[in-house]
Amino acid sequence: MQKILIANRGEIALRIIKTCKEMGIETIAVYSDADVDMPFVKEATKAIRIGEPPVSKSYLLANVILEIAKQEGVDAIHPGYGFLSENAAFAKQVEAEGIIFIGPSAEIIELMGDKIISRKTMSKAGVPVVPGSSIGVVNEDEACELAKKIGFPVMLKASGGGGGIGMVRCEDEQALVKSFASTKARAKSYFGSDEVFVEKCIENARHIEVQVFGDQFGNIVHLFERDCSVQRRNQKVIEESPSPYLSDETRGKMYETAILAAKSVNYVNAGTIEFIVDEQENFYFLEMNTRLQVEHPVTEKITGQDLVKWQILIARGERLPLLQSEITQKGHAIEFRLYAEDPVTFLPSPGKIVKLEWPTLDGSRVDYGYESGHTVSPFYDPMIAKCIFYAENRSEVLDLAENFFVEFEVEGIKTNAPLFLNVLKNEEFLTGNYTTAILTKKDIQINKS
Repeated sequence: MQKILIANRGEIALRIIKTCKEMGIETIAVYSDADVDMPFVKEATKAIRIGEPPVSKSYLLANVILEIAKQEGVDAIHPGYGFLSENAAFAKQVEAEGIIFIGPSAEIIELMGDKIISRKTMSKAGVPVVPGSSIGVVNEDEACELAKKIGFPVMLKASGGGGGIGMVRCEDEQALVKSFASTKARAKSYFGSDEVFVEKCIENARHIEVQVFGDQFGNIVHLFERDCSVQRRNQKVIEESPSPYLSDETRGKMYETAILAAKSVNYVNAGTIEFIVDEQENFYFLEMNTRLQVEHPVTEKITGQDLVKWQILIARGERLPLLQSEITQKGHAIEFRLYAEDPVTFLPSPGKIVKLEWPTLDGSRVDYGYESGHTVSPFYDPMIAKCIFYAENRSEVLDLAENFFVEFEVEGIKTNAPLFLNVLKNEEFLTGNYTTAILTKKDIQINKS
């Protein structure tokens, strides 16, 4: 594998380029007009314009990306996450052209991408799933009937969705009826299918996931868990490992279940089994992400492994770099997703970054996508960087993170850094006794001034 096209942008494109350089692999970046001066464009071996800023006219142009790949003679395409990373049709096109898709097969992406089908598959394999629909619900009456059986509150979800998109919490029948049509429309707009299903809402929950890897020889391992319970709008904001919540017994059962889930579909490459965990530490399968996760640096820090390198090695037909018994974890790591957004409303805050300075502290790592002078475009996810902190124990990591965000400087845009400082003072977070509702706490929320 001598040349890889990266079908993505921003910090993840830059992250992939870094590993490729270390492995002696050339990289082809594709970019929109809005990204012409971005760091990933400058760092790639070669960068090619793909289109106008809107994703429908650039980063989602599968045929154009594939044509560039063929013209450049690349050996493989790395999709990163988001965009085309979980698009089975794109993966199938890539495979048909004799180019390696760095990820699982198109069949597995399709199977696990449909939340209803994946629920059925996992249930059949003996993996516990959240009580809910076994088929899509077609109208409000059917949804309400099922919701009354499993008990409110419920989650109304897009079958083809993920990442918190197409997901609505409904407290009662009235809310479910009100949300039904708009959720179906949103599902159709984002995922090409308006199929939705109803799932029991687990109260006071933790969101915990297990990183898995499989190779083409049937070997599957886990690389421990990540606690992703700090969320806004059902989307992750802070992730850490190990989870400060799980008992060792539950942790072990969760690893076994994740391996079982991956083996049940003969999984190959990087994947993540996501669980929802209740107050009694009962855990249920939510979904499987068939790609690299935004929060993968957390796992890299506690294991000392380069997960992008693992992806490339497996994609080119090699065995897993390590056996399960050889994978060890050490210390504690936490990732904070730094967004260009209003910390009060959580709405995006696009604009020109006049000043952006990262504190240089031992134990900190910044996977950035922007630098001073760049403009955060309204066309893309507003994450400007991932700030990762690592130390021997959780207490030291929290102190490191607080020092970092106190020293952090940014001008020209709003960010959620003030929110992080409030989280780092919150007693529930400091003790590790928090749930997915933590950002609703009054001492964390930023008040309008």
